Amino acid sequence: MSRPHQYHQPNAPDSPDDDSDSDIELHPQELAPPGAKDGSSLDGASWWDQSSPGSRIPLRNLWVSRTRGSGFQRQDERYGDGDSEGLLQDQSGGRDSEGTLEDSAPLLDPKDRSIAKHASVDESSRRPSSRLKLARFHSSTNSEIPGRTCDVQENTLAGTSRNIIIGQYPPPRFPPNAVSNAKYTAWSFLPRTLYNEFSFFFNLYFLLVALSQLIPPLRIGYVSTYVVPLVFVLFITLGKEALDDVARRRRDAEANKEEYTILRLRDPVKGPGRKGRKNRGSKTPSKRPRSDTASFCPNRLDVIEEEEESVGRDGRICIEVDELRIKSRDIKVGDVVKLGKDQRVPADLVILKCSSADSAADVSSPSQPDANPASIAGRGVDLHRDSSEPNSPMRAGSESDGTGEAFLRTDQLDGETDWKLRVASPLTQSLDPSGFASLRIVAGRPSKKVNEFIGTIEYTPRQPAQLESTDQQGLQIPRTLSAPLTIENTAWANTVLASNATVLAVVIYTGSQTRQAMSTSPPRSKTGLLDCEINTLTKILCALTLSLSIILVALEGFEGDEKMKWYVAITRFLILFSTIIPISLRVNLDMGKSVYAWSIERDQGIPDTIVRTSTIPEELGRIEYLLSDKTGTLTQNEMELKKIHVGTVSYANEAMDEVSSYIRQGFTTGSATDVLQSASLVTPSSSYYNASMGTSTTRTRREIGSRVRDLVLALALCHNVTPTTEEEDGHSFTSYQASSPDEIAIVRWTEQVGLRLIHRDRTGIKLQSVESSRVVVRVRILDVFPFTSEGKRMGIVLQFLQGDGTESAAAEGAGEYWFYQKGADTVMTSIVAANDWLDEETANMAREGYRTLVVGRRRLSAQQYHEFSVKYKEASLSLQSRDARMLRVVKEYLEHNLELLGVTGVEDKLQKDVKPSLELLRNAGIKIWMLTGDKVETARCVAVSAKLVSRTQYIHTITKLTPETPASSALDALSLLRSKPDSTALLIDGDSLMYFLSHHRWEFISIAVLLPAVIACRCSPTQKADIAYLIRQFTKKRVACIGDGGNDVSMIQAADVGVGIVGKEGRQASLAADFSVTSFHHLTKLLVWHGRNSYKRSAKLAQFIIHRGLIISVCQTIYSIAAHFEPNILYRDWLLVGYATVYTMAPVFSLVLDKDVDEGLANLYPELYKELTNGQSLSYRTFFVWVAVSIYQGSIIQGLSQILVGGFKEPGDVKFQQMVSVSFTVLVINELIMVACEIVTWHRIMLASLLGTMAIYIGSVPLLGDYFDLGYVWSWGFAWRVAAISAISLIPPYSLKILRRTLKPPSYRKVQGF
Repeated sequence: MSRPHQYHQPNAPDSPDDDSDSDIELHPQELAPPGAKDGSSLDGASWWDQSSPGSRIPLRNLWVSRTRGSGFQRQDERYGDGDSEGLLQDQSGGRDSEGTLEDSAPLLDPKDRSIAKHASVDESSRRPSSRLKLARFHSSTNSEIPGRTCDVQENTLAGTSRNIIIGQYPPPRFPPNAVSNAKYTAWSFLPRTLYNEFSFFFNLYFLLVALSQLIPPLRIGYVSTYVVPLVFVLFITLGKEALDDVARRRRDAEANKEEYTILRLRDPVKGPGRKGRKNRGSKTPSKRPRSDTASFCPNRLDVIEEEEESVGRDGRICIEVDELRIKSRDIKVGDVVKLGKDQRVPADLVILKCSSADSAADVSSPSQPDANPASIAGRGVDLHRDSSEPNSPMRAGSESDGTGEAFLRTDQLDGETDWKLRVASPLTQSLDPSGFASLRIVAGRPSKKVNEFIGTIEYTPRQPAQLESTDQQGLQIPRTLSAPLTIENTAWANTVLASNATVLAVVIYTGSQTRQAMSTSPPRSKTGLLDCEINTLTKILCALTLSLSIILVALEGFEGDEKMKWYVAITRFLILFSTIIPISLRVNLDMGKSVYAWSIERDQGIPDTIVRTSTIPEELGRIEYLLSDKTGTLTQNEMELKKIHVGTVSYANEAMDEVSSYIRQGFTTGSATDVLQSASLVTPSSSYYNASMGTSTTRTRREIGSRVRDLVLALALCHNVTPTTEEEDGHSFTSYQASSPDEIAIVRWTEQVGLRLIHRDRTGIKLQSVESSRVVVRVRILDVFPFTSEGKRMGIVLQFLQGDGTESAAAEGAGEYWFYQKGADTVMTSIVAANDWLDEETANMAREGYRTLVVGRRRLSAQQYHEFSVKYKEASLSLQSRDARMLRVVKEYLEHNLELLGVTGVEDKLQKDVKPSLELLRNAGIKIWMLTGDKVETARCVAVSAKLVSRTQYIHTITKLTPETPASSALDALSLLRSKPDSTALLIDGDSLMYFLSHHRWEFISIAVLLPAVIACRCSPTQKADIAYLIRQFTKKRVACIGDGGNDVSMIQAADVGVGIVGKEGRQASLAADFSVTSFHHLTKLLVWHGRNSYKRSAKLAQFIIHRGLIISVCQTIYSIAAHFEPNILYRDWLLVGYATVYTMAPVFSLVLDKDVDEGLANLYPELYKELTNGQSLSYRTFFVWVAVSIYQGSIIQGLSQILVGGFKEPGDVKFQQMVSVSFTVLVINELIMVACEIVTWHRIMLASLLGTMAIYIGSVPLLGDYFDLGYVWSWGFAWRVAAISAISLIPPYSLKILRRTLKPPSYRKVQGF
């Protein structure tokens, strides 16, 4: 494959010996394949071999009928090369009885056919783009020509390679370009939500109980008593899910409404309403029928007429370019999108043209001055066009086109902080936008590989002068130019254009087929651990209920009564005891979750926090593993040079003012009236003493000043930064573009200290003194050795201009040759000359969390550089071991014994309060993993600077493991971690991580989960999600993931709790997350405070509701035993419903406002959070304690009520009503006092709910005449019985609780001091 900057023309078929067929007229039998029979498809190559004598039929100039009609599509791509036969056969009436084209019908008599010689079938089939381009003559419907369909049908197969014709109408049927984080559709909502609800055992249990009431023998009381609560629960739960999903859709709609500019390519003769591309921004509807695909293929004669109308007098096809503003969701494959600086890329694009800010205004203009065509021909492409064409779409080498380069920020896609250089193909960079209509792109199938792309772009000129005449009869054949497409020519969705430029790019993948969408896992419904634990407890309660029912029936005897079979009796007991599993439990928990979500969003300490999934706030209190992104999450991705060291002295903070003083003296070039100032360019060999123009400085100060000047000069020259001028609010300023933010930070620092970069291109650099605003350094760039992950260094060979600074002086060999290099200390140590301070100083900077760069230089003579250049060029032409030979030459001539200039320390600015936040989370018992797509060195520095790894921990590094690595070597790398898991952190790269996940998954994860910190570098989005899933699967612990970019979405969705940060570049992570925050340090309050409260409140609420249902079931059991094991109900109808709602619900639900410690203590003692992860607030121990309390209190309440009242015979008599009035009143009072005893921090709402509920109960007693003996209720006998039973049921449990708190106080009591 050719390089990206080279493009080629497919080889044309070999010319025949007899070149007599090059006339402009075609022999008719050259179009009629005599061998085609039975409606076989016409092959564009094979019929050239058929020949016979005959007369000629003159046709119109074939370039006219080239690629006209719908969407500027080419006939050879859409309908085959034999379409002209259809015209001839239409004229001759050659059709079969059914009206279909008969391929075997001869046009003329066989004896009149002439023989023509053409290219071979094999050659033309291998080079389809070099076939003869014929007119697109076809019938009005595709059914008339078998095997011929529009590209719409060809492109509907999303999983295959696609042909993209720019400006095609109608657009191919690919997925819509819409962001969707919704969990449900209109069709899937009910099935999925109902399945999720009834996957909980107690919902299924109550469904069965409600259905049982449809059977008369099992009916107890009113059916509504069992059905209405279940329907209410489902209504509340499904309503919450619906509201959450509607909110997601609204947020998605906001993102999909973002507007972009697209270029509409249209024929001015046709207008937008005919067969040109539909004007989506216009109100003029298309008149073309859209009933089926066939209707898009125009009639043959219509095509001819339209093409004649579209051609100007000079024989040139005119295409007009209009700009439209459309929403992101309306962008289609084939659209040309216009992007500006800091604009998000809406879909996966191939860059066609890139213009700098200076030429951006002309980027969409259809007419531009032509450049010399030799500028492209010199690059190996002969355009064969007339240079005098005034409005050719091919504007090769035009200066206004710029270099075709642009920088993208991809941290939202792959997590890498380095900007990516992207270039337009030279084939399209030289085109006017009107020429895009002649482009065709072949792209591979959609893939999730963000660093790979293979494609081809073809350009077929539409002008007569750009066609080749290869036929003696004058037949003109369009010549197709093609070029390869690589990853360097693409811009993936959700990246951001960082350059101050205007980019024109064509859409190749949209919506779910973009790289980011394919790397993102679909959203899933998340269930909290607390819900799972409660589901397990309800199964235990159901087993107890079944056991109790069987025991009661067995005590009576399985023979039972003739009126009721034993299994019916068991079922009725199950229904009677169904209150043991309270249906109100789910309603109360869901309402509690809504309260927690409301309190989180109303917290002013974490402003703008949004709860997107309100079903899992308790999970915030159970987190044991936190997986965090780096860029934009822990760091701001803003670099700043904080420290330099020049061997004997270092400078940082306020000392940088002294550096500025040295630079001001070292680069002073003369006064404003100095006529020789242009000759005062500074070179590395210039004397610092002369330049400083002073005699009072000491020798030591001059030496230090010279070192500082040399280091700053090296930093200002050794980089790939390009300065650009921008305007904001009417003021112009200089901004910098580069692939790495480190280099921008360094160049900005050199400007701050007095040396500004004002110009850089591929040939030279100019530096300006900030103080005098004069150019003080000019150099020619001879060679550049870019930074690579393997080499870890960057070098440049420069020629300093002297004298008047002209290029002529440099061309004659004048000027100094210098080689500058900077890189990581691990590789530069062996390249620079011997010294005694480099290792120590780089170690000191690394401990401070700085990203260190070692800078060195080497002077070359003209002869040395010439020898190097010759050797390097020879090595670059090697066919074998090219890279190794080039590296060997560089080492031999350049990379040895460099003069060490100094060391720089660059800080990646951390997010606000990251250090204390990580320390607090670590003290809370949370193990923190940092997953990033960035480099190993960068991740190590951030881990140290953010205190993710403490000073006492050793960082064990595992890198460069490949599938060929022996298993023993890989396992040995884990051995050190196994020996000291508490004091060792792991640093691993993506390849090694993939190796372990593929070959030693469980060995790796079993050790990694024990470590206090893990740093994984070069991670893909899929790897991040795999790690989250693996930790969940192996440990069964709660995992939280936090990130800010689109590359973090999969990880966030794979976690138990996903937290998204609203980033600078987009809201993809925030939209897909369960909780959205604006800064990383908000996570600590979200977990330590709100997570603690949510979990402890829900645990207490759940146990109280279970206690409330269990105690009434125990009362029912005691009554059934006293009633000779008859399955009769104790509390009927309203008493049963009112007890769980009006009489107890408000006080019990007020527990969601309780808190055991205040926020200050929770942050001061993060160790309190560690207890929550053990699940002590709701465990089997606490559950069975509450069961015991319920059995005791239920037995006392019902037993003593029956004993103290006594004498009842059957339901309905007076004694029975007196007993019910006593027991039910004590039951309500007992529950209210139990709530009061459990409250730790009183709230006014709690007090109001208790007093209000008691008042409601007392006020409703007169209305309970059907259940109570109202005359007995107002007697002293009722009062003392209620008081005595309440005291006996409440005092013993509360006394035991006080005793336990005294002997073994809980942790929150210890920190409170009592």
